[in-house]
Amino acid sequence: MIKAAEFARRRKQLMRMADDDSILILPAAPERIRSKDTTFPYRQDSDFWYLSGFAEPEAVLVLVPGRKHGEALMFCRERDASKEAWDGPRAGPEGAIEHFGMDDAFPITDLDDILPGLLEGRSRVYYHFGRDKDFDLTLIGWVNRVRSMSRQGAQSPHEFLELGHLLHELRLFKSKEEMRLMQRAADVACQAQVAAMLATRHGAHEFEVEAALQYVYRKNDCVAAYEPIVGAGANGCVLHYRANNAPMADGDLLLVDAGAEYANYASDITRTWPVSGEYSTEQRALYQIVLDAQSAALEKARPGQHWIAGHEAAVETLTDGLLSLGLLKGTLKKNLASGDYKRFYMHKTGHWLGLDVHDVGEYKVAGDFRELEPGMVFTIEPGIYIAPGTKGVPAKYQGIGIRIEDDVLITKDGHRVLTDDVPREIDAVESLLATR
Repeated sequence: MIKAAEFARRRKQLMRMADDDSILILPAAPERIRSKDTTFPYRQDSDFWYLSGFAEPEAVLVLVPGRKHGEALMFCRERDASKEAWDGPRAGPEGAIEHFGMDDAFPITDLDDILPGLLEGRSRVYYHFGRDKDFDLTLIGWVNRVRSMSRQGAQSPHEFLELGHLLHELRLFKSKEEMRLMQRAADVACQAQVAAMLATRHGAHEFEVEAALQYVYRKNDCVAAYEPIVGAGANGCVLHYRANNAPMADGDLLLVDAGAEYANYASDITRTWPVSGEYSTEQRALYQIVLDAQSAALEKARPGQHWIAGHEAAVETLTDGLLSLGLLKGTLKKNLASGDYKRFYMHKTGHWLGLDVHDVGEYKVAGDFRELEPGMVFTIEPGIYIAPGTKGVPAKYQGIGIRIEDDVLITKDGHRVLTDDVPREIDAVESLLATR
């Protein structure tokens, strides 16, 4: 697990990026009601976690660069034996200092009294406006309170800046410890995908395959990084399919897009395999095109390449393959220019990965796609989706949805695929399924 010293380094680095007369304010994620008086399992806000490692709700992290009495402040719940008997232990302000490396800490109930004083004399406020409307209004109220004392010499902030512009650039580059945690999340996700393959049966339901995934996650101290997509047959053509309740039949492909989350770090894998254990001629042909597209994108996964280069390589390979099967007409150049391939491939080839499945970080810098650098982690996930009823497509190709997705770390010399332990080649997939 990440130690308190690394969280402290992150806070220091962020404050160095901010102006000396700034203040940075970040509230914890609220608890969410699931039904009546029950809540969803609590998951801390990723930015809050990145800077603190503090897993409790009802907390606010405040960073005040240059403050003589301590720059990192935590407002959190006090210890309360009666409430802890129901909901588990709390760190309390004392624990925030002792165990989480805060310079100072206060009860959350004192926030309204103390924070306006921290705003006074600061010119800029870094904050995520728009995430929590109630907290937005509270913050504006604190600023107005300081402004109302201007005749007494109080200086109020005059500029509000988006915290993400600084913080998310830090999060884009993973430390060695983050890489270790992400590899663990990937390893568990790989085990789960293999278990899902082995749990696939004609006549069984998609949720039975999902159960195999979830069992492996929980057995290894992980949770699902997102709701798994388990789509049989035409359901695999629905990009964000969620029902996971249809029966599976021989002749179907099963598309499973799922990932494990370990210590708040996500993995994200997609594989598509035949329920029967063997790809049909049409399935094999389309699958090979997607596999070739992923290989083409992987070749671009190295320092100095622009992020978009992998997508462009995948699109060219997919388009060429669809032309070879007669599913697109004309020349490769014409189809790339017109975007006709988007009938069958309508998303980008990947996204950043980290504390969030679709992780933070700009894809463009100064208007141009950024270059890949060591420490970046992202997915490569080309696909082909031919929904039933697609005009101009022979019936034998309709209802086939295929996606192949892996997690990739950019290294100094190239890249490392974190999810290599799940077979993706046709023969290797069929060999694994034959062991059921």
